[in-house]
Amino acid sequence: MKFSTKAIHVGQGADSATGATIVPIYQTATFTQERIGVDKGYDYSRSGNPTRAALEENLAALEDGNFGLAFASGLAAETAVLSILKPGDNIIASDDLYGGSYRLFTQVFSNLGITTTFVDGANPEIIEKAITKNTKLIWIETPTNPLLKLTDIEAVSKIAKSHHVLLVVDNTFASPYFQQPLTLGADIVVHSTTKYINGHSDVVGGAVILNNVVLYEKIKFYQNAAGGILGPFDSWLTLRGLKTLAVRMKQHEQNALKIAEFLLKSPHILSVNYPGLPSHPQHELAKRQLKGFGGMISFEINGEVDEVNNFVKNLKIFSLAESLGGVESLVSHPAQMTHASIPKEEREKIGITENLIRLSVGIEDVEDLVADLEYALERSNCFELD
Repeated sequence: MKFSTKAIHVGQGADSATGATIVPIYQTATFTQERIGVDKGYDYSRSGNPTRAALEENLAALEDGNFGLAFASGLAAETAVLSILKPGDNIIASDDLYGGSYRLFTQVFSNLGITTTFVDGANPEIIEKAITKNTKLIWIETPTNPLLKLTDIEAVSKIAKSHHVLLVVDNTFASPYFQQPLTLGADIVVHSTTKYINGHSDVVGGAVILNNVVLYEKIKFYQNAAGGILGPFDSWLTLRGLKTLAVRMKQHEQNALKIAEFLLKSPHILSVNYPGLPSHPQHELAKRQLKGFGGMISFEINGEVDEVNNFVKNLKIFSLAESLGGVESLVSHPAQMTHASIPKEEREKIGITENLIRLSVGIEDVEDLVADLEYALERSNCFELD
């Protein structure tokens, strides 16, 4: 079964009770049992719900995995994965990653005696050199947020296995349509399903997908015990979004490539980060590892914060907002928004500067999007390059 067919059908057969073609919203907290100790597979919606189960089955299929688990947010999903660690354990993580993940590692799990070593995830040799006897997880985003760096999943997977370390890949930016880390050797995949998987900016959610049954049982236990589950209505909305994931991702990519090429030629832009550009330092890896280049772009405007503010203020179609991956186009300023929880010196060390702007390119008419960017750049008062 091909990807688009899986997205529409796996876990979503006709309802056994009514024949409903679309999975119903089982908006119930509890389930009536036939007699003590005998139920129909569900007893309480925190422990399991048919709508959530359909989503979890579908997510597993799209990532070519055996097991899926849905959570109330991407960070709830990450927390569930980290629950398998114990005091004294070490995580090696990409230095360029979502600010919320950085905060989770450095301000929450650090208090539990779990350390994190941040390294350049684009270099597998640096990752391997950072491994110690206490290292239990390697955590990477690829492409990264917001600099669109790539990590060679297959290469890092071999390193992880040789050191008996688990490899976790945050696949939010690529989506399962463009990248399936489990097939490249990753042990666990995490998503903020808020983003491309749902695709309509109306649900917050997260997911964990994996193949190992022992790890699955541990994380599923945490899901039930800690209770950060995705509700039935949000599960249903996410399933609805998944049905169009393939067609949306194709349009996101088409639009993003045209916009990246436009930005590359603009006299107001210092640099453009997009894996689909031949100028991207890891373009060849992107062609090999990804089935498409995605809808995320970041770039440095030729100016300071005032010019960034002028640029954003003059945009008419791109909305200034947190998040990404919706059908509508969004713009954000990572230093003050998504990555504000990372200390300034750390941000600047890895390249998240005050003039860096991130675009989540939507599926609107690309000519309108280019015109919007051109209009805003011309009125941003940023300096033209010599």
